[in-house]
Amino acid sequence: MSNFNKSLIFDNQNAYVFAYDLSMKKKYSNPKIYDANGDLSKRWYVYFSYRNPETGKLKRITPFYGDANKYKTKSDRMFVLAVYKHKIQELLRRGYDPFEDNTELFQKEQDKAIGVAKKSTGVSKTSTGADKEPTTVCKSSKSDGISSTIVNTKTISEAFEFALNLKKKLVNERTLQAYKSRSNSLQEFIKANYPDVISISQLTKSMVVHFLNGVLDKNSPRTRNNVRLEISTLMQVLEENEIITYNFVKNIPVLKTAPERHKTYSQQLDSNIFNYLEKKDPILLLYIKFISYNFMRPIEVNRIKVGDINLQEQTISFKAKNKFLKTKIIPDILFKDIPDLSNIDPEAFLFTPEKFGGKWEASENNKRDYFSKRFKKVVKDHFNLDKNYGLYSFRHTYITKLYRELRKISSPNEAKSRLMLITGHSTMTALEKYLRDIDAELPEDYSELLKTI
Repeated sequence: MSNFNKSLIFDNQNAYVFAYDLSMKKKYSNPKIYDANGDLSKRWYVYFSYRNPETGKLKRITPFYGDANKYKTKSDRMFVLAVYKHKIQELLRRGYDPFEDNTELFQKEQDKAIGVAKKSTGVSKTSTGADKEPTTVCKSSKSDGISSTIVNTKTISEAFEFALNLKKKLVNERTLQAYKSRSNSLQEFIKANYPDVISISQLTKSMVVHFLNGVLDKNSPRTRNNVRLEISTLMQVLEENEIITYNFVKNIPVLKTAPERHKTYSQQLDSNIFNYLEKKDPILLLYIKFISYNFMRPIEVNRIKVGDINLQEQTISFKAKNKFLKTKIIPDILFKDIPDLSNIDPEAFLFTPEKFGGKWEASENNKRDYFSKRFKKVVKDHFNLDKNYGLYSFRHTYITKLYRELRKISSPNEAKSRLMLITGHSTMTALEKYLRDIDAELPEDYSELLKTI
C-alpha cells in the first residue's frame, strides 16, 4: 500500500477517534445570552456549563452579568452581553477552566502578548522606565477565573494608548496629534458623563453618539464628522487586534455638510496684493508665489527645506497631501525670485518667520496657523477681505487662470490633461471635481440663444 493511502487511513482513524472523544467528553457548552424575553426589569446574563472534574458531568457555571444590567435599552444591553459572550467563548477555547486556578495560563498569554507588542511597535516606557504591558494584568481565582479575566479587560485609556502606539508608525505627526486630541476629548466626556464606565468593553454606540452630539452643538457638522472619523479609525485598530469585538463607530451616520469655498481673487485684487507685498513683506510674497505658481498647499510650502530644491534641474520635491514624495518643476516666473541658497544648510526650512533658510522648531499645524495669521494681519486687514478669502484662494485663482488660458488653445480634454500634470491631481476625476468646485470653466455668453426662445 502506498504511503499516501496509509496516511489517509491513519488520518481517517484519528479523525474518527477525535470526533468520538469530542462528542463524548466535550468540556463545556457554548455560552448563551439570557434576555428575560426582553424584560428590562429583570437581570440579563451570559450562561454556560462546564464539565465538573469530580463528577464528570456538565455543571451550570454562575451566570456572568458584568455591567450589562446598568444599560436601560435592549440594544445596549444586548450589545454588551454579546461582547461578554464572545470573550467567554475565546477564553474557553484557549483553555480557561472555571474549576481551576488560571493564573499560570493567564500569565503565559500576557507574556506572549507583551512579546508581540514589543516586536511590532517597540517597547513603551512608563515614567519610571519600566516596560508597559499591553493589557491589565489580573490573577484569576479558582472560583471566578473566567469572570475576573473578562472584567479586567483594557481600560478605555489603555485601549486608546495601544491604538495610538500602533498608529505612530503609520501616520504623520499632524494626524497622530489629531487622534490623541480626539481620544482625550472622548475620555474626558466619558469620565464626566459615565463615571462607572472604565473598560473599553463598556463603551457603547449610544455613548459615542452622545459625545458627537456635544461636538456638533459647539462646532460645525464638518468638525463633528472629522471627530467621528478619527475615533472610528482608532476603534478599528482595536477591533483588528481583538481588543473589542466590533467597531460600532463606523456605523454612526455621517452628517451632510456644505463644502468649504475659498473665493478666487479678481485679476486687479491679485495684482494689488502682489505689488503691496513686494515692499511690505517679501517673505510672505514668496510664500504666496509657491502656492500660486507651483500650485502647492500652504502646509506643503511649510515643509520645504533648502535641500528639497534642485537648482540645477529647477525642480522641487516635497511631501504632498497623498503622503507620497512629489517632484515638480519650478517655473521660471517663480525660480527667478528664489534667493541664493548655496551657502545655507540643506536641512534648513526655506520659510521661517524672520528669513529665508533657517531653523524653525514648530509643528506643521503651528506653522500653517502662523502664516495664516500673518496673511490676515498684513493683507486681509489692509484690503478689508472677508473670511472667504485666504492663502488657499491663491491656488484656486491660478488654477482657474491657467485652465482658462489652456482652453483658448485646446479642447476641454486636452486642457485638463495638461493641467493635471501641472497641478498634480492623481486622477482626471479628482481634477474635474476640483474644477467644478471652483467654477473654473464658465460658458460663453448665451444671449443669442435666449433671444430665440
